Amino acid sequence: MKLNKSIALGMAIVLLGTSCKSSQQNNQQNTMKTTTHSIDLKSLATRAQDAFFNRYNAEEVQQYFSENYIQHNPHVPTGIAPVLGFLPVLEKAQTKSTTHRMLQDGNFIVMHNSYINADAFGAPEVVTFDVWRMENGRVAEHWDAITPKVQTTKSGRSQVDGPTAITDLDKTEVNKMLVSNFVKDVLFGKHPERITQYLSTTQYDQHNPMVADGLQGLSEAIDYLTAQGDMFVYKKTHKILGESNFVLTISEGSWHQRPHAFYDLFRVADGKIVEHWDVIQEIPSEMAHTNGMF
Repeated sequence: MKLNKSIALGMAIVLLGTSCKSSQQNNQQNTMKTTTHSIDLKSLATRAQDAFFNRYNAEEVQQYFSENYIQHNPHVPTGIAPVLGFLPVLEKAQTKSTTHRMLQDGNFIVMHNSYINADAFGAPEVVTFDVWRMENGRVAEHWDAITPKVQTTKSGRSQVDGPTAITDLDKTEVNKMLVSNFVKDVLFGKHPERITQYLSTTQYDQHNPMVADGLQGLSEAIDYLTAQGDMFVYKKTHKILGESNFVLTISEGSWHQRPHAFYDLFRVADGKIVEHWDVIQEIPSEMAHTNGMF
């Protein structure tokens, strides 16, 4: 479904404490890294999201964004002005958000969200992935993908339910590598026969509304799409972001013979992928900016 409008969902973070100022350009990256690791970005992100979607507070929101805020949502112009301009629309509609999962990977924050009263985003209820790049305690860049909420799914699971606990913090890089190899071998079709090296054969909980649980459900969906000549094609992965047992991949490709963005979230347990959520959005031919979706 092609969404008629969207809005930057990216919030930003208020910088707490005092940071050392420096005019030397070669110290800027070190300053950003110190800020990233010393501030609780998740807690601040939660408060920022609340300011935007529950209290519609323009004064607070204006503090959260960088002056050079970069937007990748295809329907929203870049910069902070469109974000502030949309607040009255959200307040009138009483658009509300729920964050189901939040991950941090360095200076990136990943949010798995759902929204109600969200007709401005294309449907009464929508599900999104939002990715923010933080810089000096503020949101500097935002990517997202949006899809309407589906009431009846093949697996009986919703697009957002399931585990949320962050576990196995020491396995973040191992799990990111597992998912990276899965994408290359299976989603890109280089070695699809290796699928059981990555996906659990005893548990694979599916949240894509068109696919049933388990490897059998995935196989049936692939067979159906292939028979219809409508199989999705992954062409390039732009980002792999993860924290402990959750890993998000952001890819581009094609489906229905049209370009699409694929946001796939995987949960890993005991060295295997055991759960999957996704948001798939068509890439429009014309955008409100020149930044692209990726």
